[in-house]
Amino acid sequence: MQIVANVLMETINWDSNGLVCAVVQERHSLRILMVAWMNAEALQHTIESGYAHYYSRSRRKLWMKGEQSGHRQKVFEMRLDCDGDAIVLLVEQLGDIACHTGHASCFYRIYQQQNWQIVDPIIKSEDEIYSSQSNEQ
Repeated sequence: MQIVANVLMETINWDSNGLVCAVVQERHSLRILMVAWMNAEALQHTIESGYAHYYSRSRRKLWMKGEQSGHRQKVFEMRLDCDGDAIVLLVEQLGDIACHTGHASCFYRIYQQQNWQIVDPIIKSEDEIYSSQSNEQ
């Protein structure tokens, strides 16, 4: 297993901070849910557990999606782009909320009429999701 892990990690073109961009899509609709960052440890935890793990640049720590909110992401497929510097995760979003703001997707705004318009409803408020806990992102 160590050889497989080494080949996997060496194939990725990590940035200068040891991170790779992760684009997260819902596996059936292919809707983009969020973009996050992964380090080698997050990728390893994702592979081992089958649930998405990321690296928080602001908090400088590993986190599992949904560890506070319960809105976990079960990973069904991972794809690496041609340059090796971006990963796509095809997931099942448990709880139907991917964004820490309570929207289904972090991409809930669309540029229309020379402004960003909110086009998707909040499913559950941040206060309801996290109570007194700190936000995931």
